Amino acid sequence: MIWMNELLHQSATLTNCDREPIHIPGAIQSHGVLFVLSNPDFNILQVSNNTDHYLGIKPEQCLGKSLSFLLSSEQILALRGCLEETFEQVNPVSIQLEIHQHIQRFQAIIHRSPKNDLILELEPGTEAETNVNFFQFYKLAKAVLLKMQKTTTLSQICNVLIQDIRQITGFDRVMIYRFDADGSGTVIAEEKRDDLEPYLGLHYPDSDIPKQAKQLYILNELRIIPDVNYQPVPIVSFPSDIPADPLDLSLSVLRSVSPIHREYLKNMGVVASFSISIVKDNQLWGLIACHHYSPKLIPYSLRAVCEFLGQSMSLELPSKEENENLDYKLDLKSLQSKFTDMIAKAESLVDALLQNQENLLKLVGAEGAILVQEEHLIPVGKTPKIAEIEPLILWLSDQFKNNIFVTNSLSELYPPAIHFQDIASGLLAISMTKIQQNLILWFRPEQLQYVNWAGNPEKPKKTEEDGSLTIFPRKSFELWRETVLGKSLPWQLFEIEAALEIRSALVGIILRKADELAAINLELQRTNSELDAFVYIASHDLKEPLRGIHNYSTFLLEDYSDVLDAEGVSKLETLVRLTKRMEDLINSLLHFSRLGRQELKLNPLDLNELIPSIIEVFRMSYRADEIDISIPRPLPLIRGDKILIQEILTNLISNGLKYNDHEVKSIEIGYLNPEPRLDQEVEPFLTFYIRDHGIGIPEKHHEAIFRIFKRLHAPGKYGGGTGAGLTIIKKIIERHGGSIWLESIPKEGTTFYFTLPSFLT
Repeated sequence: MIWMNELLHQSATLTNCDREPIHIPGAIQSHGVLFVLSNPDFNILQVSNNTDHYLGIKPEQCLGKSLSFLLSSEQILALRGCLEETFEQVNPVSIQLEIHQHIQRFQAIIHRSPKNDLILELEPGTEAETNVNFFQFYKLAKAVLLKMQKTTTLSQICNVLIQDIRQITGFDRVMIYRFDADGSGTVIAEEKRDDLEPYLGLHYPDSDIPKQAKQLYILNELRIIPDVNYQPVPIVSFPSDIPADPLDLSLSVLRSVSPIHREYLKNMGVVASFSISIVKDNQLWGLIACHHYSPKLIPYSLRAVCEFLGQSMSLELPSKEENENLDYKLDLKSLQSKFTDMIAKAESLVDALLQNQENLLKLVGAEGAILVQEEHLIPVGKTPKIAEIEPLILWLSDQFKNNIFVTNSLSELYPPAIHFQDIASGLLAISMTKIQQNLILWFRPEQLQYVNWAGNPEKPKKTEEDGSLTIFPRKSFELWRETVLGKSLPWQLFEIEAALEIRSALVGIILRKADELAAINLELQRTNSELDAFVYIASHDLKEPLRGIHNYSTFLLEDYSDVLDAEGVSKLETLVRLTKRMEDLINSLLHFSRLGRQELKLNPLDLNELIPSIIEVFRMSYRADEIDISIPRPLPLIRGDKILIQEILTNLISNGLKYNDHEVKSIEIGYLNPEPRLDQEVEPFLTFYIRDHGIGIPEKHHEAIFRIFKRLHAPGKYGGGTGAGLTIIKKIIERHGGSIWLESIPKEGTTFYFTLPSFLT
């Protein structure tokens, strides 16, 4: 035979309690017998090493045999019925065995382990204990259920439950232990012997019940320890060359418990304990914890009653918790309804929130709030300074989950908040949109708190020679008071739900405004298309009569110049000149109109090849020593329409040369290095510049020069022109998704900056 996992629990200390394999202890408690059976033939594969004591049979005499050597066919049939969960057969099954010529009664519990092993457990019991029927169970449970149903609040149902469970079980102390969000727990109800020290209101740290133990409480809702001083009974099996997987006892009644927990109970003076899980939404909400100060085993039938009551408590929890702070909840609900109605009628998000600032704070029980609309921050009530809020908002951008962020200890998550924790230790924030910054931040001030712990929550520790840390159970459970700083009152679930309801209403406003803007944009697009078409048709039709005026004026000059006096000739020459200028204006207007309709032909472009050909054209119009056009370094590739990009460069270079009084007219063409990015992605747009040292442009005209036909000088000065060039190139750049702007100092020069798509995007 081999003993399973015999070394798992030789020590009562662990480097990390959360890693203790408590579901595979390799042993059971000593108040019963355990068999591991094959399925479906019920052969005994493993057995606890105490069969001699309870059954008068040595373990090795059981291994390998069919269970039928021990139990009758009727008893085995009843056990099979339990596995099938038929109504007629449910755990426990009453079993009688003749041992040493005496009849011994047992309660038999059978189940499938998580790995599908069949586990049979036998607990000795009296005739009364092994013959509890359905009606006795019903009578016990019904009386308590009726009392529970008559309660209205959480505190009332807890008190009813612990009083009746103590009466049913006879334990010295029965408590309800509720888990907090951080995993620690608080005793919220207690029924005890008069001479015992009260635990009501005491807190216990998260580490008192490790994570894997909490998970087991969800899988197996009962755990009983009749005597903490028991000696673990190993589970044995036949030797094998292939190591067997550890036996999973998660659902076992007799599972041996952690030596750390046993020592913990001993330090409290507890000899026997019994725990019933309270589960809400598949999460461990709390425990009904029963303590006794001498050995105590209650029969399975009474444990089943307590389990049923614990499940009933789990079902009653939502309604009872809903009734806690009922008046406050009703006030909030009424306020929320009025606030939502007001929001629905508001024209803007800010108007909706600021119409009643006091109610905005009351909605979630806050003392201050900040409304964030894009770059605007609007404070309401008591808030940190704007200079402190701006970096907080930046930090918050990565903290939202499902558009909400909640904490009652902001400085623990965001250390700079320690400087304003007297105003904002608690933060409840909601985000309305992801594209734009539309947020509401509610603040609660620091609330000095005192927490009564059952002993110092910091457990004794010892650093071993190998550097590992060994943690020991606390030995003292005397009142230990902690002063808590930097925390506000916690945000209640119904307050958080109120904030989310307000968010939904505000999102409605944003969506409504977005629909209105979309409709306006659609109408603008239609109007612009019609206007473009009108401009094109009108301009095209104007050219014909204008051409006639021009031609007839020219004919008159040619045929009648000797008849007309000097004034008449001058007027005809002016008419010809004006018609030529009018034609240039119409051509510019037609060109601008076409830009809005023509499809872009986007291709990779190498400006290092394109610009030299443009410069060559200008060199034909100026003497070689009159112009100096330089490109300090090679230019990057872009994506664009070659003809239109060429027009941008030609126009800007032409302006730089034309509006220049120097003998040598200098132009520099270059680009700016992209800003470094954390994500290492390529910048989608590149910024280019064309710099001259010409006459410059006063700042008051920086926007006006992009208006069509806007000229800053007389038509004949600086080479003339229609004043449409900058308007056209702005349109071209915007069609490429870019933008254009300038920096200029009068009499010193001008730099035009513009962005174009990178070739790699």
